[in-house]
Amino acid sequence: MTGHALLPTKHMPGNKFSCPPVCSPVTPRTRLERLLRERELRRINKIFTSTDEVGENNTEPELFTNDSVSNEDEHSGAIKDEALLEGFDGSELPDAWPPKQRLLVVANRLPVSAVRQSEDSWQLEISVGGLVSALLGVKEFDARWIGWAGVNVPDEAGQEALTKALAEKRCIPVFLDEDVVHQYYNGYCNNMLWPLFHYLGLPQEDRLATTRSFQSQFDAYKRANQMFADVVNEHYQEGDVVWCHDYHLMFLPKCLKEHNSKMKVGWFLHTPFPSSEIHRMLPSRSDLLRSVLAADLVGFHTYDYARHFVSACTRILGLEGTPEGVEDQGKLTRVAAFPIGIDSERFIRALALPQVQDHMKELKERFAGRKVMLGVDRLDMIKGIPQKILAFEQFLEENPDWRDKVVLLQIAVPTRTDVPEYQKLTSQVHEIVGRINGRFGTLTAVPIHHLDRSLDFHALCALYAVTDVALVTSLRDGMNLVSYEFVACQAFKKGVLILSEFAGAAQSLGAGAILVNPWNITEVAASIGYALNMAEGEREKRHDHNFRHVTTHTSQEWAATFVSELNDTVVEAQLRTRQVPPLLPIELSVERYLQSNNRLLILGFNATLTEPVDNLGRRNGQIREMDPRLHPVLKEPLKKLCDDKTTTVVVLSGSDRAILDENFGEYNMWLAAENGMFLRLTTGEWMTTMPENLNMDWVDSVKHVFEYFTERTPRSHFELRETSLVWNYKYADVEFGRVQARDMLQHLWTGPISNAAVDVVQGGRSVEVRPVGVTKGAAIDRILGEIVHNQGMKAPIDYVLCVGHFLTKDEDIYTFFEPELPGEKPPPTRISSPDPFVSPLPKVPCKRNQSKAHLKKQRSMSTIERNSIPTAAWRPIVPERITMHEGSSVLDLKGDNYFSCAVARKRSNARYLLGSSDDVVTLLKDLADCASLGN
Repeated sequence: MTGHALLPTKHMPGNKFSCPPVCSPVTPRTRLERLLRERELRRINKIFTSTDEVGENNTEPELFTNDSVSNEDEHSGAIKDEALLEGFDGSELPDAWPPKQRLLVVANRLPVSAVRQSEDSWQLEISVGGLVSALLGVKEFDARWIGWAGVNVPDEAGQEALTKALAEKRCIPVFLDEDVVHQYYNGYCNNMLWPLFHYLGLPQEDRLATTRSFQSQFDAYKRANQMFADVVNEHYQEGDVVWCHDYHLMFLPKCLKEHNSKMKVGWFLHTPFPSSEIHRMLPSRSDLLRSVLAADLVGFHTYDYARHFVSACTRILGLEGTPEGVEDQGKLTRVAAFPIGIDSERFIRALALPQVQDHMKELKERFAGRKVMLGVDRLDMIKGIPQKILAFEQFLEENPDWRDKVVLLQIAVPTRTDVPEYQKLTSQVHEIVGRINGRFGTLTAVPIHHLDRSLDFHALCALYAVTDVALVTSLRDGMNLVSYEFVACQAFKKGVLILSEFAGAAQSLGAGAILVNPWNITEVAASIGYALNMAEGEREKRHDHNFRHVTTHTSQEWAATFVSELNDTVVEAQLRTRQVPPLLPIELSVERYLQSNNRLLILGFNATLTEPVDNLGRRNGQIREMDPRLHPVLKEPLKKLCDDKTTTVVVLSGSDRAILDENFGEYNMWLAAENGMFLRLTTGEWMTTMPENLNMDWVDSVKHVFEYFTERTPRSHFELRETSLVWNYKYADVEFGRVQARDMLQHLWTGPISNAAVDVVQGGRSVEVRPVGVTKGAAIDRILGEIVHNQGMKAPIDYVLCVGHFLTKDEDIYTFFEPELPGEKPPPTRISSPDPFVSPLPKVPCKRNQSKAHLKKQRSMSTIERNSIPTAAWRPIVPERITMHEGSSVLDLKGDNYFSCAVARKRSNARYLLGSSDDVVTLLKDLADCASLGN
């Protein structure tokens, strides 16, 4: 199905024909519709801006052409294009085509090499590399490249001259001194991250020395990333897209977002991302993950790498992995796969150039009568060059008839020639090549031609074109664009591609290539024989399949798709942000507290009054206690608030009575345990608010289920409370715990308690089963009634602060206190307004004795021994009845005197948010200081 069929259309009156999709005045409503519209716009833009760049021009293209228009308007890209294309049928180009969106490409190295000729003169040459090749053909954006020039320039005159020279290539330099380069680039990047990301592990030679030097290298890494961020911030204009590249700049998204949270930031990794078990070896694992998550969109070459990244965030940080990406307290970082491509047209055009044709003629004559096999690699440990040559040797051993009919051309581009490991690899390859040529060579021909150097573009294209079989045997490769380049140059020959399954390109070209495990020498040797003997029909089918992919999934399309997705990710984030409550205005809440006469503070316990824990339930990285503990800093301010005669403090928690007693027994406050089912003033005895007809027959069945899953889920546990059961897996392996929880929920919903009067409530890392209708919101009216009955409250409550990290099911407590419009009779079940955060609530008194009287709720109260066994709480209770208006009528609450606040939860019915329990500490300290002044 094409994108056209999915785009919305609008039928005009009197016209039986629908308007072409691109002219639809209907604004795309969904993310898919927006991306399809953007894709169609790119296609039309390409048609109108395409020019014949081939011809007799044999020179390399400029890095970034200067024909683009600088865009200083934040409303660029898809939004402007869409406005211009309303009613445009594609028959003519609009007079005022919008300016291109500015794209700041930030990478460790600039795409040019700089050589100093004099104090104020520099020579620049285009560098060789996959990212450079991929972005050479990108012309849809007004692009600038920010990076290190690869040279140390300590003097200001040299820096000014280089900056000016690079500006002509639309490049902006970052100047790093030698010490930073040594520790950041040679040290942390190439000695720590690169080996780990390629599954080579951390350095093992001298573990003590590595440990000692790690911190200084990591500090240099962060310092270098901040230097990159400073340059980006200096040149950033509102509306720009900042695209960060590779493992060298994993801290950059965080640095940029801390400076400007509205900046559009994407990060893309050009290497593999290892499994979480490998990544967790890195000492700075959490810092790097959190820094990358600051980006709006995180991209990888393959789905496998994206899956590994999400798994690492889940297992190491304890965050929520979703199909869209990684979610942290409501903030979503999109994670997706964007397979990179090449500028295929550049290679196809090059085949027609005279110098390429001359090279091809020479090569055909040189290797006439022999099949040509080709390998083009960096001389690197991950490229599998020794494995490739050994497989070729085994093929020659097993197929003597082919010895004079096939030749392997291996181009090995030297890298890091000063590193001992690379020198050792070079010697090893030369030794193997020499041995094979000695065994199977003749006076006039050898089976392997090995070159320790790179080839120019035209010679490489000619070599691709005459090759019969390309052999890519990477042991671990982010993508490997050599395979793409080979396919692009094979329109005539239709050669065969043998491709390692550990190269990222295997995910894209695997259908047309022969996939091999490079470690299996026998398998690779057999694949060489199969490729050389392949029938012409099969070769054509395989090539056609890969050729279509290479020519459609180009570098231009790759970059345009990523930026388009990034723009849309920001739009999605803005839509979500509109639904997120604002941060609590602490000063205003304290001011209203001072102006009120009778205050009610309702506080949650876990993750509200406790010490902050990470997403895996650990304090300072380690598990301390299984039971929650009151934040030690809160003891003094909480005592001041409880001693204030005009303030009533209620701790409303899902925890059992013993835990609340242990933490709050010394304070003068109200405790509501198990979601309000048990209640007491700390100077009195526990009472129950359970309904008379509460049925607990389901407990044994649920207990057996919880015991079963606890036995089979290491580090999980369950609590048997008096009115509920909770299975908790926050200390277990996150992904395994979720799988077990899903299985448990399925069993509970369809099993022996499927018809029981219970609610099954799923928390962040827990599953709770409680009687139907038991929520904190349902209990608060009964709690208020008992407070009024006990204290004989005369003055109405005119200030309410409700703060907690409550489950979604318990968030009805926030809407319970929302003041109602005058004369409006509420429905039996209180619901929140569609968007209570758009405008302030009306400042009108809430007469809850009038609006609630018709509900006819009843409260059951009886004293229960503190140490009674759980089953004692489940017997029928003789009700002590009071009319409900005793609790409700005491409220005379105005809209601006009510503060409901969710802690560490961005999707909430509360009016406001607080980031963590540390913010709760700040709030209660300020309120306590006011209470002291009042007394």
